[in-house]
Amino acid sequence: MTISFEKYHGAGNDFILLDNRTEQYNQLTSANIADLCHRRFGIGADGLMMLNSHPNYDFAMRYFNSDGKESTLCGNGGRCITAFAKRLKLIQEDANFIAIDGPHRAAVLANGDIRLAMNDVHEVETHETYMALNTGSPHYVCFTDDANDIDVPAEGRLIRNSPKYRDEGINVNFVSEINNNELYVRTYERGVEDETWSCGTGVTAAAMAFAINRQGPQSIRVQTKGGILNVSFEANAQQFTNVFLSGPAQWVFSGQIEWTL
Repeated sequence: MTISFEKYHGAGNDFILLDNRTEQYNQLTSANIADLCHRRFGIGADGLMMLNSHPNYDFAMRYFNSDGKESTLCGNGGRCITAFAKRLKLIQEDANFIAIDGPHRAAVLANGDIRLAMNDVHEVETHETYMALNTGSPHYVCFTDDANDIDVPAEGRLIRNSPKYRDEGINVNFVSEINNNELYVRTYERGVEDETWSCGTGVTAAAMAFAINRQGPQSIRVQTKGGILNVSFEANAQQFTNVFLSGPAQWVFSGQIEWTL
């Protein structure tokens, strides 16, 4: 079959985007998707998204990790699929779409960045050396003096495959404070099973963990290997509401590929 695709990235977190409003790509298997995401034998990406029609929303987002398995929310993916919807002329400046974790709102900002409304977070597990919370996907957050000193693929893989997290998997974030209200975050993503250049739900989780016990509105700038993201929310102890993730969502190229199912 002929697959028409668009390639996007959000701060280096890259995705294959498929317009699936006519459901022509429903026949793609997990193995097909994993092969398309392969960086040597396919198009290459951290994940693949299908933009589907929905009677009550501008569109529906279906997200697959690069291992071909359908996954939980991808924050950078949500921002990129919003940019894709604008390119398809499905939206103008604002979007209302539904993902696996429920409805989301997104907006195209004046500078071209995409701001995505994330779900509220009401539960944070606090452990001696890390925190765990779900920002649409499950995250392990560990603070360190310098995240650049960490072998993220090796250390992240150990934690993700530890007995507690082996079955469901968890994304692992190593976080350093580099300035006042500014963080540097490196993330090992389950499903990719490697470090990615940024992770939207990961930087959101890191910002929330950083803000624990700080009251009131927060706005935190986050540096990743792939660029800058911004997280804002209202914090009350371990309760987070009005959560927004903002940053670039860049079109890279369009293409077609002949693929044997």
